[in-house]
Amino acid sequence: MGAHKVTRYHDFSAGHRVKGHENKCRWLHGHNYRIYFTCEAKGLDSVGRVIDFSVMKERLCQWLEDNWDHRMILWDEDTEVLEAFTRKGALAPSVVTVPFNPTAENMAEYLVLAIGPEVLADTDVILTAVTVEETRKCSATFVLGQWLDEPLFA
Repeated sequence: MGAHKVTRYHDFSAGHRVKGHENKCRWLHGHNYRIYFTCEAKGLDSVGRVIDFSVMKERLCQWLEDNWDHRMILWDEDTEVLEAFTRKGALAPSVVTVPFNPTAENMAEYLVLAIGPEVLADTDVILTAVTVEETRKCSATFVLGQWLDEPLFA
């Protein structure tokens, strides 16, 4: 039996640095990110949808706009850079800290495991995959339950 999945993408701009990176990504820099959200449900709604695309926009895309767009995304353990930003009080509001090193892989996993359940809690829909595209050439995907032996919806 098949399954229905829907995907919507959203673009935003943000800066980050990858602490411990051996090359130039260790420096502060930015990307024009494209995030692909993939949702699934046990069945289709009465209209024949997994979820309306506008609901994905209102909840998932808007979360990106409110929390990461035009911000510097820094790991909460990146103390040397965080201290520099907080010393310059005017810059502090432009910084958002996250509980992980902000690689594309970690960002995708965080969106699936932490943000999806939060913003879709009152629906019958699950955010099952996120792809974080840093550039047109480079992306990372996290898929919920990819290594499980049983299907997501039993």
